[in-house]
Amino acid sequence: MFNRLFRKPKQETNALTTLDKLNETLEMLEKKEKVLAKKAAAEVEKAKELAKARNKRAAVQCLKRKRLYEQQIEQLGNFQLRIHDQMIMLEGAKATTETVDALRTGASAMKAMQKATNIDDVDKTMDEINEQTENMKQIQDALSTPIGAAADFDEDELEAELEELEGAELEEQLLQPATTAPAAPVQVPAGRQPARPVPQKHTAEEDELAALQAEMAL
Repeated sequence: MFNRLFRKPKQETNALTTLDKLNETLEMLEKKEKVLAKKAAAEVEKAKELAKARNKRAAVQCLKRKRLYEQQIEQLGNFQLRIHDQMIMLEGAKATTETVDALRTGASAMKAMQKATNIDDVDKTMDEINEQTENMKQIQDALSTPIGAAADFDEDELEAELEELEGAELEEQLLQPATTAPAAPVQVPAGRQPARPVPQKHTAEEDELAALQAEMAL
């Protein structure tokens, strides 16, 4: 257990140290490459001057040294490519290791939670919830059941009485006289006043119908 605790930080430290070392080597190679490039350029300038001075042998020697510098530059470039490749692989391995460690930690946490939560306990809890829900439903049904005088009412009789009331209201609506559109106002010449309408006498049947309407409105 202690080896597992101390192994991962050590591995991470080694990876970081290796990456730092590779970066330092890469910077050193880049500096050497720049120095060799300057030397190669200088040899080219010397060769030009010697060629102007008709010293062909010395000019050729300068070009030879320039070729040697270029070979070294190419070799340093290959070294840099190898180092870049190594750094990319190391960074990828480091990311892979961290991912695996994270997944392993998640799996351990999930396993611990599964141990803490037993399937039997879950079933027992669900049974208790269902039982409590059923008890509450029975209590609500008991409270909603009518008691006393309301329990003696017959639902069928109440529905039949409601149908009679609805039929009586429909019949009453059919017996009401159809309403006529109000007549257009008649212009009366000046000086003439319209006669007051004579109040109509209601029959006994109309009075009884009005009383029934008032009773139904209540």
